[in-house]
Amino acid sequence: MDTTTTTTAPPASSVLFARGVIARLAMWATLRIAVQENWGGPDAAAKRTWLASVLVDTFEEQHPTPDEEYIEDMLLQVMSDEFEAVIEDGSTESVAKDLVRLWEETRIGKQDLVLKFEEIADKLKGKKPVVQQTTNENSEEWEDEEEEDGDEDDEMDEDEEEVPQLVEHKEKKSKEPEVDEDGFTLVKRR
Repeated sequence: MDTTTTTTAPPASSVLFARGVIARLAMWATLRIAVQENWGGPDAAAKRTWLASVLVDTFEEQHPTPDEEYIEDMLLQVMSDEFEAVIEDGSTESVAKDLVRLWEETRIGKQDLVLKFEEIADKLKGKKPVVQQTTNENSEEWEDEEEEDGDEDDEMDEDEEEVPQLVEHKEKKSKEPEVDEDGFTLVKRR
């Protein structure tokens, strides 16, 4: 009597999709920062892997297929719950769009997008995400150069930083306080 059990391998499209999800999450600058800085605690890297498996399962098990909005909400919730990060940089929207597109393409056997994501993810291994200051507010936005346009010629070196622009301030009319004859400092309205 044979006691070994045979397990069937997942379909090739599922394996391809899972590879794409892992690569796309590896490209996501916000998640890379969260893992690098241990926002999710010492097991932040394991949480990234767990997120990839949850995303794959969600696409595999839900009917109808989840849309971009559902995936974006899911990413926002996981980042909040697991990494204690409120994401407001719009990056979850692009990740969600890419994952939905990835799902659609891998269902018909196309692997171009998976290969593109894996290539970019490989280039990012060992590199720190680039931090850019926005000029509208004093908030920071985390982005990868490759994620924006994929053009390697425009990449900044790790040591280079964008220099903030100086803002001219109007000088006050009088630099020294005005003191009256009794020795009191005069206070003037603006």
